[in-house]
Amino acid sequence: MTPLSERSLRSLNEQVRTPSYDRGQVRAGIVHLGVGGFHRSHQAMYLDRLMEQGQALDWGICGVGVLPADRRMAEVMAAQDCLYTLLVRQADGSVDARVIGSMVEYLFAPDDPEAVVAKMADPSTRIVSLTVTEGGYNTSAVTGRFDDENPAVVSDLRSPTALRTSFGLVTEALARRRERGIVPFTVLSCDNMPGNGEVARLSFGSFAGLRDPRLGDWVERQVPFPNSMVDRITPATTDADRAEVAERFGVEDRWPVVCEPWTQWVLEDSFADGRPPLEEAGVQLVEDVGPYELMKLRLLNAGHQVLAQPGRLAGLAYVHEACGDPLLRRLLQGYLEQEAAPTLAPVPGIDLGDYRAELVGRFSSPVIADTLDRICAEASDRIPQFLLPVLRANLASGGEIRRSVAILAAWARSAEGADDDGRPIALTDSRAEALRTRARSEDPLAFVADRGLFGDLVDDDRFTTAYRETLHSLRTRGVRPTLEALA
Repeated sequence: MTPLSERSLRSLNEQVRTPSYDRGQVRAGIVHLGVGGFHRSHQAMYLDRLMEQGQALDWGICGVGVLPADRRMAEVMAAQDCLYTLLVRQADGSVDARVIGSMVEYLFAPDDPEAVVAKMADPSTRIVSLTVTEGGYNTSAVTGRFDDENPAVVSDLRSPTALRTSFGLVTEALARRRERGIVPFTVLSCDNMPGNGEVARLSFGSFAGLRDPRLGDWVERQVPFPNSMVDRITPATTDADRAEVAERFGVEDRWPVVCEPWTQWVLEDSFADGRPPLEEAGVQLVEDVGPYELMKLRLLNAGHQVLAQPGRLAGLAYVHEACGDPLLRRLLQGYLEQEAAPTLAPVPGIDLGDYRAELVGRFSSPVIADTLDRICAEASDRIPQFLLPVLRANLASGGEIRRSVAILAAWARSAEGADDDGRPIALTDSRAEALRTRARSEDPLAFVADRGLFGDLVDDDRFTTAYRETLHSLRTRGVRPTLEALA
């Protein structure tokens, strides 16, 4: 068994492709906050692809862990010289294995926030990118406003030498660059949100303005926040994945990444101090990301929720199981065609019918083994971004809403804590306690009366009538009879 490291690259199994470029020549030009599986299967892979072409060696990645929970990633990256194995699972069951070498540094902010700030403040850093989850931008799902009462935000505003948040770290680095006359870096969000660049601008600009109004004005005027759309299904790494790398390839990798073959990155071409030639690695550089964002969020991301929320009530565990279930598959297809698609504008270069069909194929693939639990985690961050805009648009237009309503009712039903056979359902959510309390209330509208999540939906009679009926059916008849009646 060969532990993965820079020294062992030349001795790895020949079935595992390794960097052909000299990593000693790679210099970090990008600092990335929130290094998880998705970043390593997506953005880091695109940079690695460029480096394989002999390009972008000055655009290496310095990863940053912002949260205490990132300590394990910091330890793995230190032990493996920031290397990891990317396993691309093909539909026929074969696996393409490649060691990704584009990340060359990793810093752990809770131990040394100053090192992170100094790295971003250095002129060599020209892009700061983010995958900090939909909830990591500290904005209200209903109003979109930045929460200036968040305790961690308040702490960073009061103690700029003991920074705990991405807002504090990035803003301090920008402040230093401004003071020193250095061009600001570009802040590039790669999270699943409509207008993710605009959300990032609001969040970081608001924090900067709270710290110093003049700094806030400068950030607003000088710092680019390009929008982007990112797509690649990347399930959480399991011990079985680690064992497969060891047994199949003879490599000891403490944190490999597994993903599907499909990958897409659509990016607004707006940068302050240059960028890698990403278009030569397959990235689409466009003027307006909006249509692509909405397509992905309302079809793929919301489609995941359509399968996952009722799927867990039915006792299923994996996305491919849910998509292979005839009843849930009809639910998904009906949602995609009759509820989501009518809310979308034409997308340049994309046939939406083909895209929907391809999505169903991706969801059906058993080789990825993506779990419904992963899809349902932090639903209070995801559903307001993915599904509620579709529901609201159809309420406004008089369009179809039954399936969207059913997903909200299934979410409430699963938040009660058990599936239709009484098996416990885990509720992994920052709002878990409040969700569970509302879900178990005798008031059938208590769950959707949370205006912090649902806004004024509870005031819409058409919505509440459908929601009451569906929730009652789920509670008294179960998920399958409810969906059969809906179909």
